[in-house]
Amino acid sequence: MEKPNNTIEKSTTEATNTISLPTAEAWAKKWRKEEGNYNKHHELHAFLIPKDDLTQVLAQGVDAVRAYIGVDENNVEKLMIVGTKYDAATDTYVDMLPEKSAEGGNIYDFTRPCPPSCDSGSPLN
Repeated sequence: MEKPNNTIEKSTTEATNTISLPTAEAWAKKWRKEEGNYNKHHELHAFLIPKDDLTQVLAQGVDAVRAYIGVDENNVEKLMIVGTKYDAATDTYVDMLPEKSAEGGNIYDFTRPCPPSCDSGSPLN
């Protein structure tokens, strides 16, 4: 697999809606632990993702993005987006995480699960 040619300029604006790596790890761990029974007790259809957050993650010069699902300490579902860089040696898109990579990156916390942030007229709900 060849490295993608799409490059995006780095943003000069300060990142918003970001969370720390330890917080992201805790939320993802809680989701994985509870996921087996989670959907029996909670309704989750989708996530509303603000345009500014997508623009900021793309501005990190990523080759792709990866989404992780988590649950915070208040039992609110979270979609966490991280940029990735393609590593041709391993044929892997490697997460650009703060504190864990030289290039670093931010973990974006998209906090508007559906419900309640749904389009009531959408046939996908």
